Amino acid sequence: MTPAARRVLEAAARLFYERGIHAVGVDLIAAEAGVTKKTLYDRFGSKEQIVVEYLADRDERWRAFLAQCLDAAPPVSAARVLAVFDASRAWSAKNSSKGCSMVNAHAEISDPSHPAYPIITRQKQWMLTLFTDLAGDITPYGADHLGQTLMLLHEGALVAHGLNIFADPISHAREQAQALLAATGNSAAKR
Repeated sequence: MTPAARRVLEAAARLFYERGIHAVGVDLIAAEAGVTKKTLYDRFGSKEQIVVEYLADRDERWRAFLAQCLDAAPPVSAARVLAVFDASRAWSAKNSSKGCSMVNAHAEISDPSHPAYPIITRQKQWMLTLFTDLAGDITPYGADHLGQTLMLLHEGALVAHGLNIFADPISHAREQAQALLAATGNSAAKR
């Protein structure tokens, strides 16, 4: 990516996250990036493509960050599930004061024909698969249900974080996940 294209993507990412995708036009992105609209269109072709690249880049960075956190957790343990919540709390403190960028984007892009829609839904499907896989390491019985429940706790915490209704919802969700995992472990031990 050229330096000008990188500046466009960085400016767009900041503006889309702070103001919303629909509220930001290409004129503002170009001005913030210090490029002409021609440069912007030469590199990206359309605002839709900038949105696609913004979300894809954010997802890629989140996955890499989460992978580091999971690598530091003990293998095949409840600690790996809790590491997802810890990673989300750290990520949100640094990158997501307004909540999850995918959830926020979905609030504006609900049309499945929009080119960014698959990125949003694939990211959330990936998270569900991750929680289900981690749940399967803990208990092979009911891993799908446990994974879905963990996903709901996680996603609800991200939304509550963005709404800023109460303090530290991600830590609260982590505590609930920990209690659920303890109950699941006790139930599995009785089988």
